[in-house]
Amino acid sequence: MKNKLSNKWLNRLEILDIAFQPILNMHNGKIFAVEALLRNYKEAGFNSIFSVFDEAYEENILYAFDIELREKAIKKFTTIAGYKNLKLFYNLDNRLLHMPDFSDGNTSKILENYSVPKDSICFEISERHEISNDCNLEEIISHYKNEDFCIAIDDFGVGYSGYKLLYDSTPNIIKIDRFFLQDIQLHNKKKIMVKSIVNLAIQLGIKIVAEGVETQEEFLICKDIGCNFVQGYLVQKPTQDVNKLQEKYLNIIELIEKNKRKKQESYTIQTNTLIIEPLTLDNSMDEVIKYFNLNKQIENIPILNKNNEPIGILQEKELKNYIYSPYGRSILLKKQNNKSKLKSLLTPCPCTDINNGISNIIELYTNSPESVGVIVTKEAQYYGFLSSRAIIEIMHDKNILFAREQNPLTKLPGNVMIEEYVNNAVSQAGNYILCYFDLDNFKAFNDVYGFRNGDRVIQLFADIMKKNLENDFLKAHIGGDDFFCAVKTDNSSYQTEKLKYIFDIIKKFTNDVKEFYSQEDKINGYITSKDREGKQKNFELLTVSASIIIIEENTKHKSSTTIHSILSQQKKVAKQESEHVSISSLL
Repeated sequence: MKNKLSNKWLNRLEILDIAFQPILNMHNGKIFAVEALLRNYKEAGFNSIFSVFDEAYEENILYAFDIELREKAIKKFTTIAGYKNLKLFYNLDNRLLHMPDFSDGNTSKILENYSVPKDSICFEISERHEISNDCNLEEIISHYKNEDFCIAIDDFGVGYSGYKLLYDSTPNIIKIDRFFLQDIQLHNKKKIMVKSIVNLAIQLGIKIVAEGVETQEEFLICKDIGCNFVQGYLVQKPTQDVNKLQEKYLNIIELIEKNKRKKQESYTIQTNTLIIEPLTLDNSMDEVIKYFNLNKQIENIPILNKNNEPIGILQEKELKNYIYSPYGRSILLKKQNNKSKLKSLLTPCPCTDINNGISNIIELYTNSPESVGVIVTKEAQYYGFLSSRAIIEIMHDKNILFAREQNPLTKLPGNVMIEEYVNNAVSQAGNYILCYFDLDNFKAFNDVYGFRNGDRVIQLFADIMKKNLENDFLKAHIGGDDFFCAVKTDNSSYQTEKLKYIFDIIKKFTNDVKEFYSQEDKINGYITSKDREGKQKNFELLTVSASIIIIEENTKHKSSTTIHSILSQQKKVAKQESEHVSISSLL
């Protein structure tokens, strides 16, 4: 493309510089890509980055200017150590297509000049601003997808197109806006919304970048939810010095290692995973057909990119329409567009790290009804494939354990799952709240009102726990009138929020259980019954006491025996407190 910029704009281009911010793989802390960000705009005479592009648009030189800027970014990108294994995220202005000098093929020429492969570039298009009728997102996405470029939607969730854009255009990557991720550990609504976005993206074969992550708590929740990549100040601020970019970010690797799930779950996943030899997009269709012929038992082949990362699966049934037709077979085996033919036959497949746990795999699978399994990775590299049958068997074993252990009256898990949770809290890094509930004056109530009403009271408390504790709590029934709940927290402010749930349960039970008493007993505020020594005594109406222990991440001396002992001793103290709660923290 012939340069049409004036000297004024050429001088401005000289002053403007490119900063890079790393985008990491969430499962291994390795750099996956960098985003190019404009710097020195004030020195070039602009008030903001947006004003640079607005002025170029008004002067009808936006496309010419952007092409020069692309070359500047690509040129600097090639100075990064190991750039051939990275992607470059480059932000596009939505108005480019409607510039009078717009033409095809210019980016490809720049890439050829610098020997940068086309799949190293990811064009990032913002969804933040409303797009006018003559300048819409779908059009620009369609144009660059047709040119075989990777497309990312920036600021997803805060713009105007939203889910319709995913339906109409299906980008390769979406970047979840910082608004949804900021303090996500404190806002369950944000967690639900992000999980919904991630589940939908998985089903559509779209990768997720958690953008603007600043804290460890935000990182860990985004990782658990299923985001693939992370970008933000927790990793590194944008830098104009390419030498400050790292291949691995040790702070992130340490965080990942500290929060790995227990080994037993990894072992279960490992033993059920099929180690299927994968193929890549570089394999010819002839090699694909030969692979299926030599491996009759395999119905699905994981397909990887050049970095050994899964991009989908190839199902044997997708080939059948071609293989069993002489004409179709000849089309399939044509050497031209062989790579694109294989790519077009791929099916999206949920993907998870081996350390993410069984619950994560089950959730991924159940949220992807079209899926034939889940691809398992280890430190972001392909590891194997969990078939539908294997996942269903894991679910079956888990359900049998739960059913065997379930209390028949309350349908809550019992002591085996409690012990498993406590051992997990002891062996893993993280902050936990453990709570032992004991109904006060339950024996006296049973003696006066009978065992059937006693069972109804126990069911009432179980229902209050189920309805009023969030899904991340373990809700369990030790037996009789003793219950247990526990939750993993991310920081002290999150602990305060979770403790409030426990206090609310005590208040609700104390209020609701009054309906089980006669009007006379409610007015009196007590019932008369025999104590354990056989003497008549007045007993207050039913309440519940809570013995709570907080385990901090840096707690040094932790054991399940110590925890149970403290909870048991505190129970007696809680019964004497006005709020019926006793709390301690392990040092």
